[in-house]
Amino acid sequence: MTQEEKLIQDIVIARLNTMPSNIAISIGNEGEFSKKEIIDHVKNNDNIGKKMIEIQLSYLQSLKNLTDYLIPEQHDTYHTA
Repeated sequence: MTQEEKLIQDIVIARLNTMPSNIAISIGNEGEFSKKEIIDHVKNNDNIGKKMIEIQLSYLQSLKNLTDYLIPEQHDTYHTA
């Protein structure tokens, strides 16, 4: 695992840790998983963990795209004090 992949894995785990403990997450036809199970899959870097990383990265990218769309002037210019 590269340093970048490890950083992404850590970010996803940190995001998952903010979720309530009693949450259940369904991933396609793989089934339903507890928060702890999903975190374990991400740590193990197995297929389910990789899918969760992909889902989280897609979500974060969509937030960035939404921000760029809603507030374009903040992303087009650089101001110094």
